[in-house]
Amino acid sequence: MNNICVFCGSSHGNDPIYDTQAKTLGKLLAENNKALVYGGGNIGLMGVIADAVMDNGGKVVGIIPDFLMRKEVGHLGLSELIVVRSMHERKQKMTELADGFVAMPGGFGTLEELGEILTWVQLGLIKKPVALLNVNGFYNNLLLQMDHMVKQGFLKPQNRKLIINLNNAEDVLPLLESHIHDDYSIWDDLDKT
Repeated sequence: MNNICVFCGSSHGNDPIYDTQAKTLGKLLAENNKALVYGGGNIGLMGVIADAVMDNGGKVVGIIPDFLMRKEVGHLGLSELIVVRSMHERKQKMTELADGFVAMPGGFGTLEELGEILTWVQLGLIKKPVALLNVNGFYNNLLLQMDHMVKQGFLKPQNRKLIINLNNAEDVLPLLESHIHDDYSIWDDLDKT
């Protein structure tokens, strides 16, 4: 596992622990020779984690749509900045480059990226580990919603297990690297008539 994709906010949030955990994860990625793959921004948690990796001698690959570059939010100090045409192309490129995924706190964009990756894993399109860095319980309600989806019959228990829930940055790399996907696929439950 060489490239870790981190989804995170273009804001800092209102608790300094979010920045602290982003800095810690960035430092750990660099120290363990893991490249950061991320959305290419220089603002919010995106900028914090990218700077932390770079400050510690690590490699950072940002992928950013051209319309965001025109808004001057692209991080120009990265190892590599790839400019793409659309948000969809951004996610596709991040997925191609990454060996594993981590979602830190963020807004709609982060949630959408997480949802799409989980869907791709559920459908068997990719077999890569996905973790939540659930800083300060940020994702507790999302995890409860997933449990509710299982109870209501819209999410299989096996698919609920696709996401690794972590509370601090120090746990990310050991658990991503040791994670083994079950051979279960959503297609296993479909009627074969």
